[in-house]
Order: sequence, then C-alpha cells, then structure tokens
Amino acid sequence: MSVVVSVLNGAKTLQRCLDSIARQTYPARELIVIDGGSTDGTQEILQRKAAELAYWISEPDRGIYHAWNKGLAHARGEWICFLGADDYLWAPNTLERLAPVLARAYPPVRVVYGQAALVNEQGGEMQRVGEGWSHASKRFTEIMCLPHTGLMQHRTLFEAHGTFDESFRVGGDYEMLLRELRNREALFVPGLVVAGMGYNGVSTNPAGSLRLMREFRKAQRKHGLERPSWRWRLAFWKAHLRVWLWRSLGDRIAPYAFDALRVLSGKKPYWTRQ
Repeated sequence: MSVVVSVLNGAKTLQRCLDSIARQTYPARELIVIDGGSTDGTQEILQRKAAELAYWISEPDRGIYHAWNKGLAHARGEWICFLGADDYLWAPNTLERLAPVLARAYPPVRVVYGQAALVNEQGGEMQRVGEGWSHASKRFTEIMCLPHTGLMQHRTLFEAHGTFDESFRVGGDYEMLLRELRNREALFVPGLVVAGMGYNGVSTNPAGSLRLMREFRKAQRKHGLERPSWRWRLAFWKAHLRVWLWRSLGDRIAPYAFDALRVLSGKKPYWTRQ
C-alpha cells in the first residue's frame, strides 16, 4: 500500500500524520510526502523522518492535486490512499484490517473505503462520515458523500482514468471518483474508522464549503450531468445561508446558529463541538 501525503506549512500537525503511518502494524506499506515548499519547519520534520519515507520532496507546486499527482508518479503500491497534513490513520492496525478486504476487492472493485472521523484541535472526535455504498450510490452523482480521506484506490484506476484534474482547487477528488463510480461499484468496510481529519478544512469554513459546492457542479458538468439535483441545490442553499449567517453574526455567534438549525432538522450539533 502507498500513502501519499500533501503538505504546505503543516508543521503543527504533520508529525501526528507521519507517526500514525509509522506505527502501522502492516509492514507492506510506503509513505510518500509532497511538500509545497513550506517555510514553517515542515522541511525539518521531513528531514528527521527521511529514513521512514519512500520518497519526499519540498518545492513549490500548483495545489493539492498537483502534489498528489507528483506523489502518484512515485507510488509503487497496489492500493493508494491520500492524506493531508491535518489527517492521520486512526489506529495502528488500520492498514492491517484493510489488507484482507483489499485482497478480495480487486478486480471487480477499485475503490474501498470506511469511515473518517472529524476531530477538533484537542483530538476529540466530533463527527463520523461514511456510509454503505448501497445508500451512498443513490446520491453520489448528486453530491460528494464518500470520505476521500483514507479512501483506498487501486492503481489501475489511475491507469484507466489518468491523474487528478489540476484545474480543481478543492473538488478534484470528487471529480476523480466520478470518473470511476458513475459506472462501477465501491466497497464499504463497516465498523472501520480509517482516518481522522483535522478541523481545518473547507468543510468547516462556510466560504470554503460554498466553493466546494461550486466545484462539485463543475465536476458533474464535466461528466455530462448538466442539471443540478435537488440534493445539490439544497446543499448549495445551506452553504449560502451559512455564509450569510457567518457574515451577519460573526464567527463567535454564527456556529451556534448553525447548530440550532441542525438540531431543528434532527441532527447532532457540529459547529460548536470544538
């Protein structure tokens, strides 16, 4: 297995990410790190960990998907997953638990995933994402509903579809999966949290989530899905509402308003669980 990590000025969290991979009980793995030319101490961390890395480089790049494409060029594993510096493998036996599932999955399936846990700065778990493919498949072409963090992709997927589209800034993982999953199946591993995700991504930023929704539509149009679904429209409206509330109420009060709306719709609080 190959784990490809992209980082840019991620010194605060990169050590946790690298340590989570070094602690894995599954031996047949490699770690590739692509740094976009960090200036915050990231390079020093990579130099100290160099013996544990199959490959690493630090130089300016064009964004996360350019970094992942550079990592792909050096990946030798049959299965490949992608992490950011804020992400980490959930438990020391994560890859060991995945290995027998992956051995059975290919060739009919080239995408295997479990759940991902969103964690706060203290490492506390806030929310888990990821559901069975029988449910996710019904809406995947309408909205991104798979956790790409820690998701395993067979190397033949990239041989068949090419590399990530670098014209995307935040939605390129969804576009790549659309290439594969519009006509093929994915496999969900129940009861397995694969990775933790730091509370710093676009999904935790109202303006960023709006940009993400726009890129989802860009990906859908690229694949011939010209008319947005009601699920996408609803999610886009919610993103607009969050941006408006954030600007109107400020970043101290707005999260409570967001969670009040979630509770009214029968969901658990999310934005204030920090």
